[in-house]
Amino acid sequence: MQISGSTILLTGATGGLGRAIARALHARGGELVLTGRRTDVLEPLAAELDGSRTLAIDLDAPEEIDRLLAEAGEVDILVANAALPAAGTLDSFTMEEIDRALNVNLRAPIALAHALAPAMAKRGRGHLLFMSSLAGKSATPGTGIYNATKFGLRGFASALRADLHGSGVGVSAVFPGFIRDAGMFAEAQVKLPTGVGTSSPEDVARAVLSAIERNRAEVDVAPLTMRAGATFAGIAPELASRVARRLGSESIAKDMEKGQRSKR
Repeated sequence: MQISGSTILLTGATGGLGRAIARALHARGGELVLTGRRTDVLEPLAAELDGSRTLAIDLDAPEEIDRLLAEAGEVDILVANAALPAAGTLDSFTMEEIDRALNVNLRAPIALAHALAPAMAKRGRGHLLFMSSLAGKSATPGTGIYNATKFGLRGFASALRADLHGSGVGVSAVFPGFIRDAGMFAEAQVKLPTGVGTSSPEDVARAVLSAIERNRAEVDVAPLTMRAGATFAGIAPELASRVARRLGSESIAKDMEKGQRSKR
């Protein structure tokens, strides 16, 4: 898929990862529709990325998604990047908080794809990219709701890719690990164990470009050890869970919950 000249709908543009992705897509010549809840961040970003449009949207509300689709117009590329942290054990959530995490992290990307894919297929070109996480491949303590949304997004993207095979519409999922300087872990100021590697927001942005331009099914954004760990978790989940606990996964989850609880 050629990014230059394509209209790109980017959700979650107000976060650190979203801004890095927006800049990378704009540098490739993409025409951006930037969405998020914070107009104080959206407007300066749009001013920086000349020619971009902004739409303030809360993806928790189905009617807001309908408005987004109506106002965005024809979209060539969807980058479904928006997500809530949703860290914490199940008993720490209210049902309202669970519903919100499911709505923003999983329902909204599915709803956007449901609306946009048929028109893309009719035109014979387009791309749908979903921002998952290594938490969509490997479960850890204290992240059950987040795991559920990211595992779900991986499964949806994989099946949708199969459904759209031969249509001219590509589907990708990107799986970041721990990201420094921006994103959920950086914002929560979580201290990682010694030896646990991180990636940069720009690494994620480059993965997005590669996934779209090369129509890659899945792209991991993490050091080799973390990518290997996620693969191992898919083969031997119980053993991987024991190893993760020894490496401090429970402590990381508690710090993440404390630092991001207000964003549920």
